[in-house]
Amino acid sequence: MSNEEKRLPLPPFTRETALLKVRLAEDGWNTRDAAKVALAYTLDTKWRNRAEFASNRAEAEAFLTRKWKKELDYRLIKELWAFTDNRIAVRYAYEWHDDSGNWFRSYGNENWEFAENGLMAHRFACINDLPIKESERLFHWPLGRRPDEHPSLSELGL
Repeated sequence: MSNEEKRLPLPPFTRETALLKVRLAEDGWNTRDAAKVALAYTLDTKWRNRAEFASNRAEAEAFLTRKWKKELDYRLIKELWAFTDNRIAVRYAYEWHDDSGNWFRSYGNENWEFAENGLMAHRFACINDLPIKESERLFHWPLGRRPDEHPSLSELGL
């Protein structure tokens, strides 16, 4: 297995490596770079995201491209919920607005399963959107990586 085929940390996960994997996923998605984010998934990755399904990395990348064209000023926080050898469950919330300036906070849960090389083979997501006022936003940092000192979902009471 070459380094290009690996995405650290590798399973089996410990609490420490599961926490790191979640943070790395959050950081990646906060770049809103679909091509870069897609590299974290196996070539034959399987996704369910709301009512949309992806059957490979290219379809996942196309999904992400569409997502971030619609969900503007996207900021995401993920939090570890549970883990086993090669699986991680997370809860998350993200804030975004549409092209009409309507703000939303989207809440969800994801179940992830990883191949031995650390790439995500399966991603199953359930998400609900809550309309919010811009004044109700809680995720205030420059676009990109969430600063380490920014509160977590639990610290925000979410």
